[in-house]
Amino acid sequence: MALLVLITYLYNKKKGPVYYVVDMLLRALYGLFQPIFGEKITVFFPLAVTFFLYILTLNWFGLLPGINTIGFKEGNTITPFLRGGTADLNTTFAMSIIAMVLVQYFGIRYLGAREYLGKFFNLTNPVKAFVGILELISQFSSVLSFSFRLFGNIFAGEVLMTVVSFLIPVLASFPFLVFEFFVGFIQALVFSMLTSIFISVAIAHEEH
Repeated sequence: MALLVLITYLYNKKKGPVYYVVDMLLRALYGLFQPIFGEKITVFFPLAVTFFLYILTLNWFGLLPGINTIGFKEGNTITPFLRGGTADLNTTFAMSIIAMVLVQYFGIRYLGAREYLGKFFNLTNPVKAFVGILELISQFSSVLSFSFRLFGNIFAGEVLMTVVSFLIPVLASFPFLVFEFFVGFIQALVFSMLTSIFISVAIAHEEH
């Protein structure tokens, strides 16, 4: 968080290399999210980018030297002093809950409680009732899929880097570091994109 606050401070000065790099990134992300949100892009873009930048920072933080490898010994195991945030299921689960709660909030806010809940509880015919139940179940299962997808990829990457660092020389592990750097970026993008798609679907009026 301190790093993100510092980057924000430097960006708001509107000069220097940090400003130009961040501005280029934000413009690219704006073009990426615009087809999803359409005319509501200015409302939801800050939320989507917040998810992206926060998760990206946590993912890349876990790749720094000493993270997850330096700690105190307990028996035959080492408890690290610092870990990447997204390598802990508590973090990813909390962010998944926040994301899905926001989906429900914006759905009710833009459609109204009656129309939004009607997507899940539609008793006009058996088919729509069954589809509505499946949609309701998918809202809860999305929390688990969000959290385990992000946690699994980042935690597996940390384990891979730890094993590789002990088995082969430092320079030989560089390709694995680049790969995990890329994975961290993709996972942050996937989480923010899926959240955006869920919100976009939630606020869309049902077609007749």
